[in-house]
Amino acid sequence: MTPEIAALPYRPNVGIMLRNADGLVFTAQRRDRPVGTEAWQMPQGGIDPGEDARTAALRELEEETGVTPDLVTVEAESAEWITYDLPAELQGKLWKGKWRGQKQKWFLIRFEGRDDQINIFTQEPEFTEWRWSPVDQLVPNIVPFKRDVYERVIAAFAGHL
Repeated sequence: MTPEIAALPYRPNVGIMLRNADGLVFTAQRRDRPVGTEAWQMPQGGIDPGEDARTAALRELEEETGVTPDLVTVEAESAEWITYDLPAELQGKLWKGKWRGQKQKWFLIRFEGRDDQINIFTQEPEFTEWRWSPVDQLVPNIVPFKRDVYERVIAAFAGHL
């Protein structure tokens, strides 16, 4: 990492581990992934100026999945911010080069609705398909540079899973 990249701040972000009644976790394929690759991720997104992390998590969940706050219960929040750096090939290219990576506050959220209440084809769709995944499949199915993040999220919520 160059000294210029290392000096950049982390982008404030939230992540959502949405769990159904069977203990499975919502994961989806990003629209912008390279053709022929698979990377199943949990919803995440930026925190708007003046917005608290919990509000951002519920907003992002609805924006990305169509799941409204009345269909969920927030069960837990990560005690710490979890950071990651972008890989070298993406540094300076994403987010107009303003950030070195992201710092994320994660939320464990129980989905109390029905599968037909999930709609990834929202106003600005980010995903092409979705599925419920076992917790032990989260790390192997995410892009390699986020695997440590997912391991830390699972560890943070271990008492609830």
